[in-house]
This record gives sequence, structure tokens and C-alpha cells, in this order.
Amino acid sequence: MRKKISLIGAGQIGGTLAYIIANKELADVVLFDIDAGIAKGKALDIAQSTSVSGSDINLIGTDNYEDTKNSDVIIITAGIPRKPGMSRDDLLGTNLKIIKQVGENIQKTSPNAFVICITNPLDVIVMALQKYSGLTTNKVVGMAGILDSSRFKYFLSQELKVPVKNIESLVLGGHGDTMVPMPNYTKINGKPIEKLISKEKLDLIIERTRKGGGEISKLLKTGTAFYAPAAAGVEMAESYLKDLKKTLPCAAFLNGEFGVKNLYAGVPVIIGKNGVEKIVEIKLSIQEKNQLNLSVKAVQDLYQIAKKIDKNL
Repeated sequence: MRKKISLIGAGQIGGTLAYIIANKELADVVLFDIDAGIAKGKALDIAQSTSVSGSDINLIGTDNYEDTKNSDVIIITAGIPRKPGMSRDDLLGTNLKIIKQVGENIQKTSPNAFVICITNPLDVIVMALQKYSGLTTNKVVGMAGILDSSRFKYFLSQELKVPVKNIESLVLGGHGDTMVPMPNYTKINGKPIEKLISKEKLDLIIERTRKGGGEISKLLKTGTAFYAPAAAGVEMAESYLKDLKKTLPCAAFLNGEFGVKNLYAGVPVIIGKNGVEKIVEIKLSIQEKNQLNLSVKAVQDLYQIAKKIDKNL
């Protein structure tokens, strides 16, 4: 019996997720959106492409949560992107309301699903989602570190003129300006990065990585990144469905790991058939630890704002 992935939100990321999943024949797809026309239109368009790709899956669009019932994986992109003049508090308040409705419906229809959240502000929204849905923390994660790591590796590949597949790296911490690219865990064809690039150039690439989403938003003018976030979300879903046990940087619930308790933050985790099966604690330098603590504090501060918006958190 084929697996079932429900995508909550049929915007640019949601539609791209559906297309990638269909082409990989990873699972049947339910594309959900409160705008039924968008969900059904994109689902029909992608379904009609399967005769070209040769994919054999079922794909439907809907505005009814009952159609998502008993999903194996749910990927959430529902919410609004930050717009010019909008504060993080404004974005947080609006998306908390949306994610509360999503979480409550997941609890009713797919309480055993593995849930991946992409909605921003990521770390706080995924923490709120876990509470609203009542799912166990190992079954609720946020997609951030894979995307940030992918950007970091791409920028390095362009600078060093090497294939991106030959680069290993990690980006930890919250998804935002305080994220922590890890040069000490970055290797090019097995060689330490510091032997191949000057500190000045590396610092510029790290800064570009931190502002990676903003760079794309400025270029697009009317939207945010969607191809790379969707590809990252699918990697997480595939590791879960196929029990690949990949080590991936994700926003996961920490219960003392890295000295952080009762908070979601980006760390390396092993994803297999049981969801987050292990948090991989790597050794950090004093500088990396300080940067991670700064990133964690930014998440904590924003979560305090969220608790003022919704006292049930």
C-alpha cells in the first residue's frame, strides 16, 4: 500500500513539494489549501504531467481536512511570508493563528503522522505546532538546517569551483540571521575548508548564507524562495518513509542536548521510521558554542512574544 503525504498550503512551496514528490513516486499526494481552486488546479496540472514522467501516484487537491486523514507525512507551508513594513511580531501573530488551526486538525485526522513544518518564523512556529497538535516531539520537526546548509554548500562550490556534492557541511541554530554555519565541520573532498579558502572570503560566504532568504526575496520582489525549501522538505520526508536514518540538520526539540532544554532549535538529527530517532551531539568550539547560545536566545526571545500572543503556549 502506497504511503500518503499531505501538503498543507498550496502556494509556491506546496506546489513544488507536490511536483517533486510525484516525480520521485514517493507517495500519494493530497494538496490542501483554504482556496480550493488553487489546490485543485495545481494538483490537476501536476497529475497531468505524470504521463510524461511515468509516475504512478494519486494526487488530489482539496480544502477539506478529511481528505488528509491518516497521512503518513504532513508538510506544512501554510502561512503568510513577511512583507515590507511587517514586523516579526506581525508575522508571528498571523501565522500562529493559522498554525493553531492546522495543528488542531492534524490531531483529529492524522495523529500518527510525521509532521514537517516550513512556515516562518520557523523555530517558534514548529514549537507552537507541536503544542497545538499534541503530537510527540519526535514526530514534529522544522525544516531549516537542510536549506541553510544547502545554501552554504552552494556558495562554497561557486567560490571554489568544485561540485556541490563534494562538500560536507552543517548549519545549526535558529533559522534566521543568528544561524550558525560550521566551518569546523565543513570539508571539500575530505579536506578542511580553512585550508582552501581565506578567512575573509569564508566570512563573506557565511554572511551571505545567513541572508540567503532575503537575497532571493529582494530579487523576486513578490515572493520568497520555494524550490530549495521544497527539495529540503522532501529529503526529510523520504528519510522517514524509507527509514534511511540520514543525519540531517533540522529544528528539533531539545531536552538538555547542547545545553538547551524545552526548546526547538536547529541541530543534527537522525531521521528514520520513528521520526527523530536521535539528536547527534557534536563537539563545538567555544566560539561555535557562543554563537549557538546567541541563536538559541533569539528563538527563546521570540517564543516569549508568542506566549504573550497566545497564553496557552
